[in-house]
Amino acid sequence: MRNIRVVHYTYFKNGWNVTRVYKVAAMMLIRMNMRVALGALCAAVVIFTLFWGHCGDLSRRPIGSVLSNALERGASDMDMIDCTINGEYSVSCRRDRDRDEVYVPFSLVHKYFEIYGKMTTADGVEKFEWSHSYGKIYHPKKRYDPRGTFTTFENYNVEVRDRVKCISGIEGVPVSTQWEPKGFYYPTQIAQFGLAHYSKHITEAEPKRRIIDDGEKHLENWIISKDAYMAREFDSSVQSNVLRFSTSDHASSQVWLKVNLTQDFVMSVDIQMKANSSLTVVLQNKDKKETVYLHYVTSTQLISAQDDHIYYGIGTDQQWRRITRDLIIDMQKGWALQDRPKRRSPRNKFKISSMILSGSGALDNVTVSSSEHMLQFFAAARWLVRAQRARGGGWPIPVRRRMAAGVAELKPGWHSAMSQGHAISLLSRAYYRSGDATYLQAAKRALYLLDVPSHAGGVKAMWMDKYVWYEEYPTKPPLFVLNGFIYTLLGLYDLHVIEGENSISLAKKMFDDGMTSLKTLLPLFDTGSGSFYDLRHFTLGVSPNIARWDYHATHVNQLYLLAGLDSDPILINTAKRWEGYMQGKRAAHN
Repeated sequence: MRNIRVVHYTYFKNGWNVTRVYKVAAMMLIRMNMRVALGALCAAVVIFTLFWGHCGDLSRRPIGSVLSNALERGASDMDMIDCTINGEYSVSCRRDRDRDEVYVPFSLVHKYFEIYGKMTTADGVEKFEWSHSYGKIYHPKKRYDPRGTFTTFENYNVEVRDRVKCISGIEGVPVSTQWEPKGFYYPTQIAQFGLAHYSKHITEAEPKRRIIDDGEKHLENWIISKDAYMAREFDSSVQSNVLRFSTSDHASSQVWLKVNLTQDFVMSVDIQMKANSSLTVVLQNKDKKETVYLHYVTSTQLISAQDDHIYYGIGTDQQWRRITRDLIIDMQKGWALQDRPKRRSPRNKFKISSMILSGSGALDNVTVSSSEHMLQFFAAARWLVRAQRARGGGWPIPVRRRMAAGVAELKPGWHSAMSQGHAISLLSRAYYRSGDATYLQAAKRALYLLDVPSHAGGVKAMWMDKYVWYEEYPTKPPLFVLNGFIYTLLGLYDLHVIEGENSISLAKKMFDDGMTSLKTLLPLFDTGSGSFYDLRHFTLGVSPNIARWDYHATHVNQLYLLAGLDSDPILINTAKRWEGYMQGKRAAHN
């Protein structure tokens, strides 16, 4: 006689109901010994228990507790109940009567306590990870050096920010929409752009470069339409053989080059263009039937786009100049201008398929590379030199800024200590790298406004008429923003070191005075569970402005850096305590 028996074992593991169905087929003889059957059943139970005990991650829980918890959960009665939150509203929760536990939705925890969480999978096992902050701390591996990376800016990608409208085709620096949708040159953002590329140049591997055409060793076979002209000529102004071209007004009149370049999308080219001329780079998506045309035209218009055609003005100056463009960034900013749905554009999905010349002009040293960080760094440095006001040494910000109720609006033309400090940091490095004293003199001129009171057009405030503070936003009354102040201190330190650490300089005195202020006022920024962005609750008597976690992380990173320059324990102790806040620690209560 043959019987088929289906046995269901139901158990609980890692909070989930799991049902195993074992189909046991056995040849049962009519005269089977019952003791043998009982022994076989006992053996099956032992094997099952051993198998279950080795499943799952038990690194933190003994097997016995897992089994008992599972059994308890299996017998528990989970009821849906309403949870009333401070008598204001209610949410649906679950109650475990047997264990006297109430389970609330994580969405409530996230919103109510600003706790962050996500599902992850490790070795095929799902688990939930939660964290108290989303900021990242970078512990310095060595003492900060003004000749090296700027803080942790090798991790910054300024040009991809939503508030960057595009990279100017004329200046080669970002155009900000932070407080003005039309776009403007924001000195702080431009300096951050340059400092990020400087830092990446130090930390990243040497870029891959491919010379397309340099008029000397690398010569490509450009295709010339019947009514177009191209010749290679020696240009005495640049002491090089260049490619000179001319086309008619017909759309079909072109000088173009077919290429097939993948992976690397930073194009640099020396160019001399006459009016109504353009260089077009054609990108193609390798997976989709999608073609994008990037037109770099002799115009002062910043950027425009229509369908798959994106236009960048590169100015009307007919002198030789070098332009450097990240083609993927240019494509993405053109899409954003048309309000296309935001989408990822992996570089490995695209290729450069061709380059097209129209109008008349000349070009030389056409190069495509994986990066050109130093070219972008010096583009920012040159802009800062050109844009600096001769009187005062500042970089005025041409938009309105309203900070808080109770303080006067900052009118166009206001200055920022953070802009001054960032610019000093960048210009000091530009001088160190190039030896060009123009950059050093510009950095020194930038000190002037740091010693001019905010009410007189400068950026200096005083705490209790004793401690100097360099204001990121020079409001009246002052706000005492922390991160911008520390960035200004770093600019002062950078300039002092680049000038010569043994020198007695104005930058050194300003730095020392600022460090005294910082160490005195630092406890006022401690909330007991985070940090304050500024001290408006003191100066305005309003609700505190608590720093969100990314700004709090910036405070911690800045303090760790300064602790390497100043041995006063308040810096390192505060940094460690504030880092603890990011892990859920809190100040003790009475």
